[in-house]
Amino acid sequence: MRRLSLALLAAVAGSSLATPAFAQSATTAAPKIDPALAAAVADPLRKDDAARDVYRKPDQTLAFFDVGPAMKVGEYAPGGGWYSRLLGIYLAPKGKLVGLFADASSAPAPRQEAAKAAVAKFPTEVAEWAKQPAEKFSAFSLGAIPDGEKGTFDRILVMRALHNMLRGNVADSEIKKMRDLLKPDGMIGIEQHRAKADAPYDYTDGSKGYLREADIIKFMEIHGFAFVGKSEANANPKDSANWPEGVWTLPPVLGGAKDDAEKARLKAIGESDRMTLLFRKRP
Repeated sequence: MRRLSLALLAAVAGSSLATPAFAQSATTAAPKIDPALAAAVADPLRKDDAARDVYRKPDQTLAFFDVGPAMKVGEYAPGGGWYSRLLGIYLAPKGKLVGLFADASSAPAPRQEAAKAAVAKFPTEVAEWAKQPAEKFSAFSLGAIPDGEKGTFDRILVMRALHNMLRGNVADSEIKKMRDLLKPDGMIGIEQHRAKADAPYDYTDGSKGYLREADIIKFMEIHGFAFVGKSEANANPKDSANWPEGVWTLPPVLGGAKDDAEKARLKAIGESDRMTLLFRKRP
């Protein structure tokens, strides 16, 4: 699968789509924040997560993705739970949050077992975070999609995870499965570390965490999506996006900090420059 994914990205390396003018032309105005979303972002249950709001702009991001409180929303690769906790608070009263875990069916046995455990614990874990009943949440692997789930999702969110799909050789298959889960007018929102438009291919193949905006747009269009627009809510012009060790040099990982002075310098830069893109499933 990786050959196809990376070949598609390479195919647009010299395309006019890679120019900044293309990205600017599709920038969308800041959306109105739903009062229920604003209340969820301000909920005291998020006191430990709120410090990153200045970098992650969850209210603007979810509003741009047009996530409503009564929607069925899938979160791909929930990971550490930062967005899961917020989405749990926001969606539990009227909507539904579903954890969508990567297909691990071809992985070594230990990883398969770990994936099954992650799926099993997701509903109770989010329920505990959000102080809501566990039946408000569910989860499954894209390698074992339950009957009746296809065509039922309003939104799917892919938050800083597309580079991992490329690194794991599953980008094509995972996006195709997510497309199957969406309603006919459903949308995928992607937040991703953003490389410079002219960054070389070997820096934008997923291994450094950064991807080129134009490459993602073309990739999604090839896989049956129409580009709706972009938001600059998560932009950070201080990020040079050319760290030799990749995005993990910056906060919150601070992998490039060898001493306190370097740590302070990297914290002053902040978290990575990120693109925020929205795509609609097309017929």
